[in-house]
Amino acid sequence: MSSTSKIANSSIAGEDFSTWNIDPAHSAAEFKVRHMMISNVKGKFSGLSGVLKLDETDYAHSTVNVSIPAASVRTVDKKLDAHLKAEDFFDVETFPTLTFGSTTIRYMGGQDYAVAGDLTIRGVTKPVTLAVTDVSEPSKDPWGNVRIGLSGSTKINRKDFGFIWNAPLELGGVRVGDEVTITLDVQFINA
Repeated sequence: MSSTSKIANSSIAGEDFSTWNIDPAHSAAEFKVRHMMISNVKGKFSGLSGVLKLDETDYAHSTVNVSIPAASVRTVDKKLDAHLKAEDFFDVETFPTLTFGSTTIRYMGGQDYAVAGDLTIRGVTKPVTLAVTDVSEPSKDPWGNVRIGLSGSTKINRKDFGFIWNAPLELGGVRVGDEVTITLDVQFINA
């Protein structure tokens, strides 16, 4: 990144960092899981919040923390949404928030990074690595705000996070697959 793109930097431990807040109106976390062994069901969370502390000279020294309200989960079916919010799945009354906090960021070439961190769902914290792609250069929106965007994805085993509910199918197999693909599309606004 060139020095001309540095905006609102502060000195932290000798490095140049800028602070970027998630724009919840233009950010989403989505998941995909196999249903009845025949197709995928997708869901989405909204209302993301969080902060990116961006090292303008070396993105690998940056940190990011994200918080997602569990009750924002939705699919295309209200009955399924209610089940996902209940104790069998997200148990939003007991565990109202999903979180991710980065621990390391590794440059993978081009616009790609491997962002390792701690993902907490249902009170269970496990290490995951997000494959982050399409990290944009900062650009100014029509209202004078400076924004950056990125996309990321990872796969988890839902049972690792306490999602054990399932039901057998008459011809074999189960109703819900174990592997869950998580994708993030996030816009940040320079604070």
